[in-house]
Amino acid sequence: MMAVLILSQGKCGLSKGITRYMTAMATGDLMVLVFNVIVSQIIRDYFPGSLLKYTPACRLSVFLQGLSLQLSIWFTIAFTFDRFVAICCNKLKARYCTERTANVVISIVSAFNIMVNIPLPFRYEPTHVLNNVQWGCRTVASYLTSPAWAAHRWLTNISNLFVPIPLMLLLNSLTAHHILVASRARRALKSSRGGAGEMGRDPELKSRKTSIILLFTISGCFMVLSAPITVIHICVGVSQLVAFQGSSSLYVAIRVAFLLLCTSSCTNTCIYALTQRRFREEMKNMLKSPSSLLCKAPY
Repeated sequence: MMAVLILSQGKCGLSKGITRYMTAMATGDLMVLVFNVIVSQIIRDYFPGSLLKYTPACRLSVFLQGLSLQLSIWFTIAFTFDRFVAICCNKLKARYCTERTANVVISIVSAFNIMVNIPLPFRYEPTHVLNNVQWGCRTVASYLTSPAWAAHRWLTNISNLFVPIPLMLLLNSLTAHHILVASRARRALKSSRGGAGEMGRDPELKSRKTSIILLFTISGCFMVLSAPITVIHICVGVSQLVAFQGSSSLYVAIRVAFLLLCTSSCTNTCIYALTQRRFREEMKNMLKSPSSLLCKAPY
């Protein structure tokens, strides 16, 4: 929430396009924490008398859980692609890396993921009906036999697990390669001009080195934290139903993998934003005087 409030002010020294992406990423991460952790894991298990016992609320919760996780993942990919274009595609940079394009991309990503997750509530039906009130949620019988549900499972797993990791690795690898090639060319140019003694304190090379470290940190965290659930899905099979027991090692592995997947949705904003000096300054100002930031309208 703090990241969303600070970034929405547009005072972190970032372009408006980057600010839009980072605000969207922070919002997606916040949604994961609220719906996939607090609602799904805490309220559901420790507050049995909550609204989740009603079928409509349960269906809405399932929809928001799937949507928030996908938004968090694809907002990060959209931002990574924007940085790839900015660094590697000079001709496209002026037209693509703008606030308007960022708004369009965020809208398209949001609309696509909403459509992908619309079928999720229809996967469940009430366990029983009492006085015309629907209670509980259980999977419909056709979920395991319907070709339509099988196709939706494949689409969800591809968009959540199988595409993001290779795509992030590809984009970051191409960006890092471009930075390394440009840095070598700059070193050779400065050496030919007799500036070898200044290479160690070249601010441009230092900035590029920092960019490479940041890119590999992002891709590394994303892949390491998302890989376990991907491996489990591949091993178990995305179209099979597995009955889990509380003491099963596979059940424990899936719970840990899900925890890591939720954690991956919360690290990207920290890595991107906390490396920005202006963001840290705004965060300190907010901690000193929270009301001063809360009373300001976003730009």
